[in-house]
Amino acid sequence: MRITLPSGTTAEIDTSMPSPSMGLVIAPDIFSLRPLFDDMVARLAREWNMAVCAVEPFPGRNLGPDIQPRFAAVPELDDASHLRDLHEAADALGTARVGLMGFCMGGMYCFKSAVSPRFARIASFYGMIRIPNDWQSSTQAEPLVLLAKGDADKVLAIIGAKDPYTPPADVSTLRSAGCSVVEYPDADHGFAHDALRPSHRADDAADAFARTRRWLLGATTNEQ
Repeated sequence: MRITLPSGTTAEIDTSMPSPSMGLVIAPDIFSLRPLFDDMVARLAREWNMAVCAVEPFPGRNLGPDIQPRFAAVPELDDASHLRDLHEAADALGTARVGLMGFCMGGMYCFKSAVSPRFARIASFYGMIRIPNDWQSSTQAEPLVLLAKGDADKVLAIIGAKDPYTPPADVSTLRSAGCSVVEYPDADHGFAHDALRPSHRADDAADAFARTRRWLLGATTNEQ
């Protein structure tokens, strides 16, 4: 169901499980809340026995289905406001332990959210390790800078080896920072969360989600 967070930002939430194992906040990709994430919230609540909430990344804006206006709007986003919304979503779940998972742009914000003690574990699916040039602004800190200020050890990075947003040198920097990295050799950007994408890889996606569930629940993985 849709809710409005105290900040006024829209979110999709499912707290129907009677005894959830933990809470999970989802940071969507650049295309915002939509049926894909409504279904994901309901499915993960049911299959993972969690309370789940996905947060609109462009609150109060109707950017339409094309990617160009969305790319143009990213520099206007503010790290502090986005983290506030993620915190408010965590509070709405009503669980003592909360994890964070995000995809693409949302995965970038997962790296940044390592500065927050609110999230016990974080999983970033192909998040931008460095801010693309067209997205840079005074309100957008570099993910690696915030990772260095926070707790990188609690971050799992799901990476496609053919993803131009996650080049090998940057992936090595993620590992050096303390992130756990799982890399899929034949995968490109966006391979896991949307079956309609040309880059989707069903077997890799299933593996990535299974690893993420174990990570969020507290299992340690050293698999690369």
